[in-house]
Amino acid sequence: MFNVEMYKGSRLENYELVNKQLQALLDGEENLIANLSNASALLNQFLDRINWVGFYLIDSNNELVLGPFQGLPACVRIPLGKGVCGTSAQQRKTVRVEDVHLFPGHIACDAASQSEIVIPLVKNGELIGVLDIDSPEKDRFDILDQEKLEELVAIIVNNIK
Repeated sequence: MFNVEMYKGSRLENYELVNKQLQALLDGEENLIANLSNASALLNQFLDRINWVGFYLIDSNNELVLGPFQGLPACVRIPLGKGVCGTSAQQRKTVRVEDVHLFPGHIACDAASQSEIVIPLVKNGELIGVLDIDSPEKDRFDILDQEKLEELVAIIVNNIK
């Protein structure tokens, strides 16, 4: 059973706690969709000042396809190299955008989004998908968010069989 947690520590302590919670949620479960669903729900409950959190998964056509998420309905398919998600997936590196309106080729799925962070999920050199988080505030995500969310993605990837 999972209870709503009031994160009362420092940002660093809170991220460390949520990463431990995620590991506990994923422990022993091998289903990717179940694990990504729980991860997106946990992040939605944990992160403040966001309006969308979820995953896009690479498909056989080499496109990102909408996976488990929390938020308004979203774009279903994103080509590699297009928008923030497609750029992160193609480059296989985290992309943090202070103002999405200044990002060349930004794909606006939610008009309220102002900033975004996208972290690729890569296992054994193979792209699995991306974690995408949007905020209605400009410059919402900083280096601490990036480092701790990259750790969170590593937990997910390490639990993929």
